[in-house]
Amino acid sequence: MEKRLFRDAMGKFATGITVVSTDYQNDVKGITVNSFMSLSLDPTLIAISIDKTASIYDVLLEVDTFGISILSEDQKEESMIYANQKEVETPVNFIDLAGTPVLDNALVQLSCEKESAVEAGDHMIYIAKVNDLKINDGNPLLYFSGSYQQLGE
Repeated sequence: MEKRLFRDAMGKFATGITVVSTDYQNDVKGITVNSFMSLSLDPTLIAISIDKTASIYDVLLEVDTFGISILSEDQKEESMIYANQKEVETPVNFIDLAGTPVLDNALVQLSCEKESAVEAGDHMIYIAKVNDLKINDGNPLLYFSGSYQQLGE
C-alpha cells in the first residue's frame, strides 16, 4: 500500500488538535499533535503518538512530565507554529499547570506524568497519567482531510 494513500485515508478521520509541551533545560519545547486519546478513567490515562523524526522526539524520551493543550478554534496560529508551518511572530503564552507548561487559553489543559512508552513503527506511543487539568469554555480547533476546520453552527 502506498504511504500517501494511507495518509489520505487517515485524514478522513476528523480530530481535535493538541500541543504537547514540556520544560526542557529551562526552555519550553512543544509540538502539534492530533494523535491523542483518552485511555482510562481509573487511573486517568491518555496516550499520544510522536513521530521518531519529530523535533521533540528525543526530549520526550528524557522527561517525565509534559503538558497537553487541547486547542480552541482561535488557536490555529499556535497549532501552525508548533507544527513548523509558521514562524513565531509574537511570543506564545504558556502557563504553569502542576509543574508543566500548557498553552494559555486552551480549551483543555492537562498536566501529565509519563507511565510508559511503546515503539510502534515510525512512532513512539506515550501513555501518561493525568495529574491535573483545567477546562475552559469554547469550541475546538479541528483537523480534517489536510486542513483546519471549525464546528458548524
